[in-house]
Amino acid sequence: MNAKRKRPDTISDSVTEQERIVHEVIRSKQDMGISQQDIKREINLHSNLIAKCIKSLVSKNLIKEVKNIHSRRQKHYMSAEFEPSNEITGGAWYVEGSLDKEYINVLKEQCWRKIYGLKVATLEGIADAIKRSNVSQIELSKQQVEEIVKALVLDNEVMEVRSTGTGEFASIPVGKACYKCAGKRGYGGEPKLGALASIPCGVCPQISRCTPDGIISPITCEYYKKWLEF
Repeated sequence: MNAKRKRPDTISDSVTEQERIVHEVIRSKQDMGISQQDIKREINLHSNLIAKCIKSLVSKNLIKEVKNIHSRRQKHYMSAEFEPSNEITGGAWYVEGSLDKEYINVLKEQCWRKIYGLKVATLEGIADAIKRSNVSQIELSKQQVEEIVKALVLDNEVMEVRSTGTGEFASIPVGKACYKCAGKRGYGGEPKLGALASIPCGVCPQISRCTPDGIISPITCEYYKKWLEF
């Protein structure tokens, strides 16, 4: 829950009884918000009256309309003192409810360059390099950096490997997951990949445990299925 300012003590003096009821339902959802249809399911008021109450509450700055990436056709409302949860906004990858593909591509390019420059990089190393580069106006969490790097792995531009603790892995603890570029490329170009790296198996960190009848199997692998369909 992200309360941004104190709830007004005089709210009951500025709204009608119906508006108070609608506001209480909306406020009870905190940073998740609620649609007009769902408000209707929770209280015994006519749809037209609920719509009128919502319009009035918005004009009084007691509630606000928010974007919900899971239900774009329905308007969602939230009490004014809350900020939307990442669960409904999509977090850093979404702007006004739409996936920010340009921003994601910039970060993918920067992550690839940092990995290429470091030769072998851990998530922590990549995240630190991105932070120092100031490419992002907001500070990315380790999880967000991992999402970008995993996307590069699925694109066959980066491969995940395990440190052996020797050679190029000398500064990385044995067994720790780290990342290497799958090939060279020019700015905005495509990576040069070998035949094995062109399929998901070539960059899969679990390939040594993959067997036809095992828990990890090409039969049940979603990435392998998508590659075959492609």
